[in-house]
Amino acid sequence: MKFQFHGAAQTVTGSLHLLTVNGHTVMFECGMFQGRRQEAFEKNRTFKFDPATIEALVLSHAHIDHSGNIPNLVRKGFKGPIYATPPTVDLCRILLKDSAFLQQKDIEWVNRIRARTGEPPFKPLYTMEEAEAAMHLFKAVPYDKSFAVCEGVGATFRDAGHILGSAGVSFEVRENGRITRCAFSGDIGRMGMPILHDPNIPRDLDVLIMETTYGNRRHSPIADVEEELVQLVRSVAANGGKIIIPAFAVGRTQELVYILHKLFNENRIPEIPIFIDSPLACEATNVFRNHPECFDRETNRIFMADHEDPFGFGRLKYVHDISESKNLNGLTYPHIIISASGMAEGGRILHHLRNNVENPKILVLFVGFAARETLALKMMEGARTVKIFGEEHTVKCKIKTMDAFSAHADAAELLNYASITPPEKLRHVILVHGEKEQSMPFGDALRSKGYQNVHYPAPYESITI
Repeated sequence: MKFQFHGAAQTVTGSLHLLTVNGHTVMFECGMFQGRRQEAFEKNRTFKFDPATIEALVLSHAHIDHSGNIPNLVRKGFKGPIYATPPTVDLCRILLKDSAFLQQKDIEWVNRIRARTGEPPFKPLYTMEEAEAAMHLFKAVPYDKSFAVCEGVGATFRDAGHILGSAGVSFEVRENGRITRCAFSGDIGRMGMPILHDPNIPRDLDVLIMETTYGNRRHSPIADVEEELVQLVRSVAANGGKIIIPAFAVGRTQELVYILHKLFNENRIPEIPIFIDSPLACEATNVFRNHPECFDRETNRIFMADHEDPFGFGRLKYVHDISESKNLNGLTYPHIIISASGMAEGGRILHHLRNNVENPKILVLFVGFAARETLALKMMEGARTVKIFGEEHTVKCKIKTMDAFSAHADAAELLNYASITPPEKLRHVILVHGEKEQSMPFGDALRSKGYQNVHYPAPYESITI
C-alpha cells in the first residue's frame, strides 16, 4: 500500500493524494492550487500522472481547493466514479461551474494584456461545459454507509463538521491477507460551531492522513464571537460607516447570516441592512436549505422548530444582479456587505474593496483563513498599499480579523482528533494541508504524546505502509 502526495503537501491548497494498492490507484481530492498567478496556472494545468489510470476519486467536500480541478482531470482522461456525500454533489454542481466562469473572466483580462505584447492567448483550465460534463461521474453516498472504492478498498463517509456535506473518509484496505484501517480527515471542523453537527471522529486506526491548517494556533472561543460581533456592528453603525466582509460563499457566509439573524432576533444589534453580494453564495444557501438533515440540534431549536428560515430575515437582502451590486457603492447609511471570495482573490468583493479600501470610516472584517500571496492575507498582515485589479491603493480602512469563525479545527482540536486512537494502535500519522509553521509544531505535539511515525511529506513524496 503506497500513498503519494501531489497537492496540499507542505502547503494548504490544491489537495490531491493517491493510494495505490492491489494494482489499483485511487485518488483522494482533486483540488485547485491557489496562490501566485503563474505558479497556480502551471500547477493546475499539469498532472504528474495519467488521469486515465485512476480507478476512482473520493472527495471529502466541495471547497475549490479540494474539488476545483476535477473538470480538468476528466478532460484529461479520467472516467471513473467520483464518490461524495449528497450535499457535496449539490454544492459541486454550482461551485465547479462558477469556477469555470471566473477562470473565463480572468483569462479574458490576462489575454488583453498578452495581446498588447504580442503573446499568444491562454485558454482557461476548463470551460463551464466541461464542468457540467464532469458532474455526470459523481456518485452520491450518504454518511455512515459503506461503499466499495476498488478491489480491496472499502470506505465510509463520516461527518467532518467543516462545511455542509463535508466528510472524513474511513477506509479499510485488504492487501496480502491483511486488513489496515485507515482514515483521511479531509478538513476537520470544530466542536460547537453553528448550523452543522460536530465532527464524527474515526477510531481504532492504523493509519491517519490529516489536515493541519491550524496546527500551531488556538482559536478564540466560539462562545465569544457573538458579543465581539455585536460590539463591532454597534460601533461602525454609530460612526455612520459600513462593514465589508470577504467570506467564502459556502459555509462562512451561511454562518455569518445565521449569527446575525440570531442577534437581530435578540435585539442585540441595530437594524441596519445586510447585503449578501455573491450569486454563488445565494445558490449555495439554497443548497443548505435543501439539506436540513445536516443541521444540528441548536439550529433546529432556534429556527427550524418555529418553521423559521435560518438564512432569511427582514434586514437581509441577497443581491443577484450586477447593477444592484454596483448600486451598493452609493449607499451612505450604515450597512453590512458580505461578499466572496474569502481570500479576496476574485469575485465581487474586489470591487467593494477597490471602492472602499481608502475610506477610514470603513471596516473590513476578515473571518477566515487566507493563503500566502492572497490579497486577504496582505491586508490582514497590515500592508500599507495593495494592488486591486492591477492598481495600487493605500489602505486607510480599518482592518479586523476574527479567527473564531474558522471552520478548521485548531491545534487542540486536531490533537484531540488524532488522539482518539492511542499511540500503540495508530502506527502512522501523515500530516497534510498545512504550511511548515503549522504542521511541524503539531507533529512535535503528536510525538510528545507517544506517536512514533509522524510524516510530513514533501510534494510528490511517496510513503509505503
